[in-house]
Order: sequence, then structure tokens, then C-alpha cells
Amino acid sequence: MIFWVITGLLLEGVAGVALDPCSAYTSLNEPWRNTDYHVKQSSGVPFCDSHVSGEWYRFTGMAGDAMPTFCVSEDHCGTHAPIWLNGSHPQAHEGIVSLPVCASFSDNCCQWNASIDVKACTGGYFVYRLPRPPVCFHVYCGHFYDICDEVDCAGPSCPKSDCRCAPGTVLGPDRQTCLDVNECAKGNGGCAEMCVNTKGSKRCECGSGRVLAADGSNCREDAGCHVNNGGCSHGCSPLSDSYRCHCPRGLELGEDGRTCQVPVQCDSSAIVVAVPKDLVEGLELSLSNSSCRGVSNGTHINLSFSLNTCGTVVEVTDYKIVGTNLVTGLPRSSPSSSSDLIVRTNKLVLPVTCEFPREYHVSDGYQASQRSSALELAGRSEGVFPFSLELFKSAEFSEPYSTPPQLRLHDSLFFGVEPKERVEGLSARVESCFATPGPRADQALKYYLIKDGCISDETVTQYLSKDQLSKHYQVPVFKFIGKDNRQVFLHCQVLVCRAGDSHCSVACGGRVRREVRTAEPQEQHTLSGGPIVILPEPGR
Repeated sequence: MIFWVITGLLLEGVAGVALDPCSAYTSLNEPWRNTDYHVKQSSGVPFCDSHVSGEWYRFTGMAGDAMPTFCVSEDHCGTHAPIWLNGSHPQAHEGIVSLPVCASFSDNCCQWNASIDVKACTGGYFVYRLPRPPVCFHVYCGHFYDICDEVDCAGPSCPKSDCRCAPGTVLGPDRQTCLDVNECAKGNGGCAEMCVNTKGSKRCECGSGRVLAADGSNCREDAGCHVNNGGCSHGCSPLSDSYRCHCPRGLELGEDGRTCQVPVQCDSSAIVVAVPKDLVEGLELSLSNSSCRGVSNGTHINLSFSLNTCGTVVEVTDYKIVGTNLVTGLPRSSPSSSSDLIVRTNKLVLPVTCEFPREYHVSDGYQASQRSSALELAGRSEGVFPFSLELFKSAEFSEPYSTPPQLRLHDSLFFGVEPKERVEGLSARVESCFATPGPRADQALKYYLIKDGCISDETVTQYLSKDQLSKHYQVPVFKFIGKDNRQVFLHCQVLVCRAGDSHCSVACGGRVRREVRTAEPQEQHTLSGGPIVILPEPGR
């Protein structure tokens, strides 16, 4: 159960001053959040923190006192991939501190990582600003920390506190809880490569294909398949002077040359996962939204979804749009065929991630008709993902041309950038739109309609759009000078942002006015380079 706790004031005062999160937080008190709660204790499917939304939270009740600062084993906290705090809790005087968190999965203490905000409160507890995890099944863990031992001592040599904590722990702000010390925080714990903080201690680990040396700190190369299977996730075959990793039928070797992966086809409108059937016999596969189930084609179990369906979580990084979902396989309640009478594995948890670049170039064009002075629009050309440049019949922007239309100079050309998939939580900014006399966007001769995210030709009008990903414009029809230049192509560069991101909300009003004021007379500025030619009327 989750309780919303607000004390003192509203979250935002009249003057716009935010309240201290120590006074306003959501209390997380579910018993399954505790590090001692194994996923097998859950009667149904593993739990997931898909409802967490970036607010401030405090661990209370049976969930624990605070987040664990040590690696929590897979399948604890009531889920498959428990999330723990990979750092030491702050002191009260430090205020709000950003710290990394990790999700444990597949024998990797930090299979996924992110960052959260943490604050130590004067009441002796901690509050955490927790973003929504990228996939299910992830859960933020709570932990019951040990209480310090009372010290009976009198005299000047006694410690300042009457409580004593065990080695590897430190007294918390409530002066009675012993918090775990992150030994990896200083000098990487003395580890040559990876340091993993454990309860009361730490351990060193090595990257794929390397093993820990006898000193427990340094790493050395694998000697071959007989040592840790050569670092291969599945098969390992020795060669004359080396070895190689290989995969079972239906799987493919990943970029690291050691890990076998299920093939995934990434497209903006459909992401398809094909799991070999003989690897998951007896299991029923589904996605984060359990109503999205796998379909067998005889050899594979196929699961198809998009960025906007089946519980897919979409994140925007500096350079990529990342869509993540999770394939889960649980034993069938009743066999659907004779082959389902046996189960080769008791579960399957398969994270699926598709990455797309944030920036796209989309193009379209129109062609001058040889019969008269009219201009003929050519067909549209779509970008890679997820936008296309459409040419519309009217300012309604509801009906694109299906056949090349006939337009004359000074007629209105309505064009827009349209997403192939409308994904909630994303917005777009048209960084530039320019025209060229040929289809190539890298031609030297080009005319900008939009530049640096702002309209650079004052004849361009922007219309309100139906969502934050669509962008609609109108401009008078024009062509490049020269009798051989009967074609005009448009090219637009689009940047995708998370909704509300300042990168996609650039103010352009002042910039455009300054350009008009500092330029030459208006006609010369508008017609610079001669992009528009007034053709004679038909019959003249």
C-alpha cells in the first residue's frame, strides 16, 4: 500500500517556493519491497514499479528503513531485477544529492543503471526522488538496517556516541541505525576493474573474458574454455591458439563476441522479437503488458509491439530514442500441445531494447510542369524514423496529396513533418527546412525556410498542430531561377526531445525581428538568391 504524506505546507507555495521533500513524500511500505522478500513468495507475477513517476518517496513499515547500498541478488524485493543504491547515503548538511542506482539481473549487479536524488532529513530518515524504471520487472528495494549496540562506558576515553556499529557500517542520522559503508566509493575499492559493494564489505569483478587474479583485485585474461567457459554465455570451442564463443540454433552472437542474444527487428512501427521455440517449451511468453502474448509460427515464438503499445518504456538520451520492453515467460497453466508437457526452464526474463537516433533528415519535392507555368508536386519520401514530410491540400493538414497536384507560383504550399508513431511523452523541434533544385540535400545551392529552429523566411507561416510531434507550415509556391530548374525539393532536420525539454522549446520571436531590422529592405531580404520566379500566366 502507498500513502501520500504531506505535512506543514502545500507542495508549491503562493510565491512559487517548493516545499522541502522531507515534509511531502509518498510512503512506500509494501512488505515485498524488502530485500528479504524473494520473488517466489509472490503468488502472481513479479512486482513492477511502473507507477513510480519521479516524485519523492520514503521507505517505511515492512518495506524497510532505507534503500540498500549493497548489491541485492536477482529475484529479491518481489521482482526479477531489484534496484539498489550504488553509493553512500548523504549527510543532512549535504542537502539533495544525486547518486547512481543499479538493477541486478543475470549475475550482473549493475545490469541497468540510472541516477536518483537523495536527501537526509533532520528526522533521521531519507527521502528519494525515484524516476520510473525503464522496464518491468524492476522494483526499488527497501532494507532493514541493523540497530547499533549500546556501549557502557564512562570516562574521557569513551566514544562520542553511546552506540557502536559493526565493521563495514556507520551510524546513521537517526543515531541508532547502522548504515552500510560503500567501500567502492574510495579508490574503486582497490579493484583494478569493477568494484561491487556488498553488505558490510565489497568484491572485485572483471569484464567479460577476464578472470580475477589470485590477489583478488587485479584481472587477467581467460586461459580458454576450461576457465569460466571462456566468458561465453553459451558454447565455447577451443582453437589451436585461442577459443571462440558460439550460440545455439536460433540465437545470434552479440557485439561483445561472447553473449548470445535473441534476434530483434527494430522499426518505429513494429518491434519484433523471435524466440526459438525449443528454448522455451512449456512457457507462455508475454510482454510488460501481459495481454500482449507471443504467437508461435512452428519454430519461433514471435512477439510484436511498438513504441506506443504493450507497456514499452521510451527514454530520450543525448543522442538516442530508446524503447525498452521485457519478455517474460512463465509456465503454462495447462499444456496446449504434447511438447508443452515438459518445461526446460522455470522462467524466462528477456529485456528488449531498440535504439533510434534523435535527429532525422526528411525530404520531399515538387516539379515544374512543362505544359504551363504550373508546378507539379512529386510523391513523398519518408525518413528512417519516425517522421515523414507530407504535402497537404489545405490548412486543415488532414488530407495529404495522393497524386501529384497542379500548383502555380504564389499558390499556397502546405507542408508538415508527421511522426510515423505518436509516442506519448515525446516532442519534436524542426531545426531546419531548406529547398534545393535537386533531390540531394547536400547541394551547394539551397534556400532556408527554417534555420536553427526558427523561421528564416518571413513568408513561412506555422500552424498549431494536433500534438507535440507534428509540425505544420504554409509557404507561397516558388522555384529556383533558371529555365532548367523545374524542380524544388524540401529537406527538414528534426530533433526529438522528451516533452517539456527546453531544447525543443526555443523562443524565436526576438531573433526573427532582429534579422528583419538588420537586413536590407524587405524585398531584397525575401528574394535573396532568387528562389521565387513569377512565371507568365497561361496564354501570354
